[in-house]
Order: sequence, then structure tokens, then C-alpha cells
Amino acid sequence: MKPIEEVTSGVRHDWTNDEIADIYNLPLLELVYKAATIHRQFHDPSEVQVCSLLSIKTGGCPEDCAYCPQSAEYDTGVKVEPLLQVDEVLEKARNAKEAGATRFCMGAAWREVHDNRDFDRVLEMVKGVNDIGLEVCATLGMVTEEQANKLKAAGLYAYNHNVDTSSGYYKSIITTRTYQERIDTIKNTRKAEITVCSGGIIGMGESVEDRIDMLMTLANLDPHPESVPINALVPVAGTPLEGRPPVDAWEFARMIATARILMPKSMVRLSAGRLQLSKEAQAICFLAGANSIFAGDKLLTTPNPAVDEDRELFASLGLKPRKAFKEEMSSN
Repeated sequence: MKPIEEVTSGVRHDWTNDEIADIYNLPLLELVYKAATIHRQFHDPSEVQVCSLLSIKTGGCPEDCAYCPQSAEYDTGVKVEPLLQVDEVLEKARNAKEAGATRFCMGAAWREVHDNRDFDRVLEMVKGVNDIGLEVCATLGMVTEEQANKLKAAGLYAYNHNVDTSSGYYKSIITTRTYQERIDTIKNTRKAEITVCSGGIIGMGESVEDRIDMLMTLANLDPHPESVPINALVPVAGTPLEGRPPVDAWEFARMIATARILMPKSMVRLSAGRLQLSKEAQAICFLAGANSIFAGDKLLTTPNPAVDEDRELFASLGLKPRKAFKEEMSSN
């Protein structure tokens, strides 16, 4: 194994599986130390991006993602709800901004975007949220390059499309969409000059090798995703993964730290599953390079820590919310 300082020097897009495995399998405290060191080279360690996530169209999705309570394939008790009205979404966005969020993410349980009145309404939402002064993110399923251009013109700042897991394990989790289709959607949003938010989920029965392979897929995208959400499975009754055991906190921290080392400039988001982490475990994740969270008591349909709890956590750790559009301001 090469010295890690040699392996991790600079921003790279040519990682090998063996290099990532050597990093991932370091003793945890050594891994966290190295990740924290790199984090401080590229980011203010006292800043955390606070994001808010709203389901604008809930349930009834034709995909069969084994982790998702919004799939029409499973009986999970999630009520199917139509696309929200623009005014309702803008009110939620204003409330999120008042609560301290700087990024507002809108999720629709669609397989793909269709050029219809619903998409036109989403474009209105994007424009309105952008006018409020929030970074606007959307996750709407697959998009074409033309649709991505329309979202960009409306003011979309980021598009979320996770790879979810490794290419090899993917078919064990999803059969209604290919891994390549996910990569193609990421490429379409990138061509439209929309920033990319893409990460994955651990705790779905995948191996360590699958986690390493997923990280390699993300780390070898050029450029790296600007945001990399690391999610721990939240098992939901009625889904095929309902009986999965919770992810160990140190496994979560190991993924955060490795992602930080591989993608030093990216925002690494401590995402779904944060509710099951203690305050101490979350602190280790922030130390290891996590600098983005979702705030609010719900992530689409799954529970999340309350805003007041996060304020208390930030205060005790000396953390502060990152300003919106900071990269643009610093480049001017």
C-alpha cells in the first residue's frame, strides 16, 4: 500500500478498487483523523449546510426499489397524494428558510419526468423557490437533457439522483431501472450545468466490497458530485427490506470518512438514518467530514431529527449553518 498522503494528494478521478479498499479498511480512528485533515484543507469545519426536503408528490411510484415505502409494489401505509400546488410549496419553502435551511429539495415519486402540466407546475415551483433565495434541488426520477435544460432555465441549482449501491448489487434492489439509466440522468443534468447530488444507501444487505464499488463509481465521475448524500437504510414495514438490522454507527462514520477523502471538495451529507445515531456518533461523522444535513422532522416519508434538536446539537458542537450560494459568492 502506498502512503495515504501520496494516494490522496489532490482531487482525483482515477481511483482503483484496491486504493479505496485500503482507505476504507484503515483503523477507524486513523481513518477519521485523515478524513478530518483533508476536510480542513477544503472546507470550513465549523460550517454545515442545512437542507430541507419536501415530498411534492407522494406514493404510487411504479418503480420497485426494495427500500422505498412510496413504491406502488408494496403495502406500506403511505397514502398516495397528487402533486402539490405551487403556493403550498412556496409556503413550505419560506418556513424552511425561516428555520435556517439554505437548500430546499423537492421530491416527486415519479419514475421519470413527462412533458406535461405537472412538469410545468414543477418548473413554477423551482422558479418560486429560487426567488425566495434558497438553493433549489429536485429529485424527480429520470430526466432527458432537454428537460434538464428547462429545469436549469427555471433556476434549479441541484439535481439529486442517487446511484444507490454498487453496479453489481443494484439488481438485487431494483429491477425496473438500470444502473446505466441512473448514470445517464446524472450526465444529462451535468450537461445542463446543474450541480449534481448523488450518493447511496448502506444497510441493504450489500457487502463491504459493494460499498467500496459504489464509492468508486461516485469518486470517478468527473467532476465529482457537488453533493454526496450517505444514507443508512430506514427499514419500512411492507418493503422487502423491512427486517434489515440497523446500520452500526461506526459503519456510517467509515462511509462518511472514506467519501470525504475520495471527494474532498464535495459536500458530504449525513442523510437518512441520522435519527438512529446518537449525538456523539453524529459528532464523529461531522469530524470525519460530513458537512451537510437534512433538517426537519421528515425526509419524504421517513422520520428525521426535529429542528430544535439540531439547533441544540449545532450549539453544543460549535457548528453554524453554511450560507446559500456560497460557492458563487466566493468566485465573484
